[in-house]
Amino acid sequence: MTVDHAASRRQLRSELRQRRRALPAADRIAAADHLALNLLALPFMPSDGYVAGYWAMDGEIALHAWQLKLPPGCVYCLPVLAGDHLRFAPWRPGDALVSNVYGIPEPDLAPASLLDPQQMSLVVVPLVGFDDSGARLGMGGGWYDRSFAFRQDRPAPPWLVGAAFASQQVESLETADWDVGLDAVCTESNTHDFRLATP
Repeated sequence: MTVDHAASRRQLRSELRQRRRALPAADRIAAADHLALNLLALPFMPSDGYVAGYWAMDGEIALHAWQLKLPPGCVYCLPVLAGDHLRFAPWRPGDALVSNVYGIPEPDLAPASLLDPQQMSLVVVPLVGFDDSGARLGMGGGWYDRSFAFRQDRPAPPWLVGAAFASQQVESLETADWDVGLDAVCTESNTHDFRLATP
């Protein structure tokens, strides 16, 4: 389906969120395991440095299996809201968390301890929908687009990889000038490497 105006985007966002929420628990667990393998097999998966994920909410595909299988040199981080941008904080299970204004847990660290987006090697990005050109439908807040706007003018890193269930793929998404494209999307069944389509 083609998304060409705001009402259609809202409707599509609602439909896709409901679709992922409806997945049975057993399917979610299996999908997270398969997703982890696909993320680890990315040709640009770093062996060290800071890598970021997200705290899965609202039916999003989970990243815990990927986090537990990361190379020893990688430091796993979670996003933290800082003004109107994202910053990142190292996090391990058991570390302190607080809820942000959206109710999403984030590491409880002082601002001076947070990392800038430019310091990440790879960022796994949540999404509501994606198409076969690497366009991403998010929740509409623009957090990732603002935080990684510098990626519009230079090649990666940090690599930006969407994580989703295969059922979240749509035919086409209309993009805006400020949208930051993804380098790849991994699902439980496939890896879509959008760098291959770049001339």
